Amino acid sequence: MIKQAIIPLAGQGTRLLPLTSVFAKELLPINGKPGVEYIIEECIDSGIKEIIFIISKKKEIIKKYFYNDKFYKKILKKNKDKRISFEYAKIKKYRKMIKFVYQNKPLGTGDAVLKTKKYINNNFFLMLLPDDLITKKNCSKDMISIYKKYKCSVMASMNVKKNNVKRWGIYSKLKNIDRKNFLIKDVVEKPSTKSAPSNSAVIGRYILSYDIFKKLKKQKKGKGGEIHITDSIRKLLNDGHKIIGHRFSGKYLDCGTMNGYIKSSMEISKL
Repeated sequence: MIKQAIIPLAGQGTRLLPLTSVFAKELLPINGKPGVEYIIEECIDSGIKEIIFIISKKKEIIKKYFYNDKFYKKILKKNKDKRISFEYAKIKKYRKMIKFVYQNKPLGTGDAVLKTKKYINNNFFLMLLPDDLITKKNCSKDMISIYKKYKCSVMASMNVKKNNVKRWGIYSKLKNIDRKNFLIKDVVEKPSTKSAPSNSAVIGRYILSYDIFKKLKKQKKGKGGEIHITDSIRKLLNDGHKIIGHRFSGKYLDCGTMNGYIKSSMEISKL
């Protein structure tokens, strides 16, 4: 069973400057609720029991958000507001599920995931990237169902425009399993339009094998001097690991850019 989820939150959020010069992007409100809470709710609805947040010392405001008891108790002592009581109770519920791991040097998602190794208890775990919100359908829940059926790693996918593939990791497909799922042959990070093996892009939902840690431990730095999770996933594929690409249902929202953040709030407000 998949009961643990990893959420990397140590990124600097430069694409959302100047907002992120003083505030963690994951706490920015999307239709009145911090973006990270949508991710937590997706995990809970998927049956996840423990969530590992990867933060840095510069982003301890995220930890404070879940441990600001003194602030709430002081307010509730003077004002028994039901809405505030509800929000405080919800935050306390969430923090019972959350562990914090630190990545203080920005060495990439692969390095962030490696920091969680000693906390992962099972053969497979879920990873969610907080910049990617998927509404109307729980992508993680559907991926866990696929894992239960095939007992292998699963990665989310959506089709992007051919002239836009250089923004994404792109799948090379081995063969289709059914209308929504395919076996992955390879993953190419940000290929040119001409060299892209398909227009099926990697989206920030992963079910990964514990074996990924063996690859990450030996992984050399790649583009930008960072350790990329994609490079280690490719090594698993080369070793014969079966990984399924899942064409998820639901609506994809990119919260990692200013335009995407604004559009996400507008879209969610319509739900």
